[in-house]
Amino acid sequence: MVIAASAGGVEPLRVLLSQLPADLPAAVLVVLHMPPQGTSVLSNILNRAGPLKAAPAEDKESLRPGRVYVARPDHHLLVEHGKARLSRGPRQNGHRPAADPLFMSAALDAGPRTMAVILSGTLDDGAKGCEAIHRHGGVVAVQSFEECAFPGMPTAAKSAVPDAETLSVRELAGWILRQSRTPVEVEDTVHDDAMEREIGQLLKETPAVGDPGGELTAFRCPDCDGPIYEQKGMGTSRYICRVGHAWSGHSMVSAQSDAVERALWVAIQRLEERLRVLDRLRRAAEERGQRLSTRYFHDEEQRTRDALNTIRALQSGIGRTGDTLLSS
Repeated sequence: MVIAASAGGVEPLRVLLSQLPADLPAAVLVVLHMPPQGTSVLSNILNRAGPLKAAPAEDKESLRPGRVYVARPDHHLLVEHGKARLSRGPRQNGHRPAADPLFMSAALDAGPRTMAVILSGTLDDGAKGCEAIHRHGGVVAVQSFEECAFPGMPTAAKSAVPDAETLSVRELAGWILRQSRTPVEVEDTVHDDAMEREIGQLLKETPAVGDPGGELTAFRCPDCDGPIYEQKGMGTSRYICRVGHAWSGHSMVSAQSDAVERALWVAIQRLEERLRVLDRLRRAAEERGQRLSTRYFHDEEQRTRDALNTIRALQSGIGRTGDTLLSS
């Protein structure tokens, strides 16, 4: 059982786990987007929520039914041969831990014995992973959009897997219990060379740098400024750089917005500095009675102020529109 959440997701996670029994016949792995610094208290919150024991995941720890394994800050949580694996590999969709690596590794490892739930969160991390789980025979459910504080992640997952159930948090607990006790028929293994290669790279102690596969684009990676390759899937595209940073289209647009905003703030700072210099030069020219120089510096001040106002207007217009696009 793999669960992912982001903004507004802690309380739904707590309520969901409070409804699950101690004898749940499934291991539960949880990813919540979190900053890399410090220690997460999520495992303590979830451990107190209900009868299931929750703790931060340990690398190469065997997965056992009725236990909750929580991703650690600044580490991806993955599954390999029935064990939890931790990786400090490249960020995915701008996050580490991220939902997609966990979900894709679970799909590869457990196939149709995998269940996935997406709770409240912005943008679309987890959508690619949900599509992989569905393609490998697993099942997917998402939190009701009306109940979510931020419906971006559930909306994206539902778009990637139209058959996904849309349920309230309390209904999700019943769904998990039913699915965990429903026998599944293991069919022929679904091979996905690109996904297997990507998860394999994350599990290596020293990931290799090289062509990730796909079509080379003219885009640059928002994290490392390296070349980006487009991998086309079932109705969606994924963008991966040579060192392994991976992005959905929406997450890459959001990250690029951050980069553009940073560049605009630098431009604003330089223009304000130029205004201060021009003001000093104009006043000095006035004191010396240099009319031509005074006029020149005055005109330059006006042009610089106009440019500054334009850049400020551009900066205020750069924002995150991912959830709006996903829900429209």
